[in-house]
Amino acid sequence: MALLRFLLFSFLCTLFVYQCHGACAEVDSDTEAVAGKGFKLGCISCKRRSEVRGEANIEWYFRPKGEADFFLIYTYDKEDGPTIENDQFADRVDWNGSKRSKDIQDASIYLFNVTFNDSGTYRCFFNRILSYDNYEYNDVVSKVVHLSVVGKATRGTASIVSEVMMYVSIIGLQLWLLIEMIYCYRKIAAAGEEALREAANAEYLAIASESKDNCAGVQVGE
Repeated sequence: MALLRFLLFSFLCTLFVYQCHGACAEVDSDTEAVAGKGFKLGCISCKRRSEVRGEANIEWYFRPKGEADFFLIYTYDKEDGPTIENDQFADRVDWNGSKRSKDIQDASIYLFNVTFNDSGTYRCFFNRILSYDNYEYNDVVSKVVHLSVVGKATRGTASIVSEVMMYVSIIGLQLWLLIEMIYCYRKIAAAGEEALREAANAEYLAIASESKDNCAGVQVGE
């Protein structure tokens, strides 16, 4: 019985550690691009429950500075892949988000050869389907990026704070994972020692019982 508990606990700890490797942290996108350079438009939406299966399609919209309406510029479909939907961005947008997975949580894109006409507001939409045991749930999440294009790079306070928070989040997640791994391994070691003690006790009792039977047989023979 102890051995069975040990094996079950080992499996649960292994599963837990495996899932932790897929930890997700929402980090805001940078908002200042340099004309003529490339720029990553960040868009991350983490699921509230990582164990729930999900699939997502992505849409990116753009509203130029001074304009009133958004228009579709880019889509990423889990079946057909990426599609540039507007000529202004033709051959200038590349997918920079989640790869090899339909469960998209990072929908970032990379914009090549940024121009001043790219200044404005970008909005990405996660059209997500969450699969539970008995039903499916449709969830829509949107993120907004206000992009300014400058002729020369400047390092704003918001950019510095965002980068610092990103590294703090990553370090915090890694420390949490390390603590949980140590806790699991200690539990596994303790369960293993208990199983060995029980096995040793059972073997000792078996030997003692066999010796007692042998002694009884000798006495009867005499």
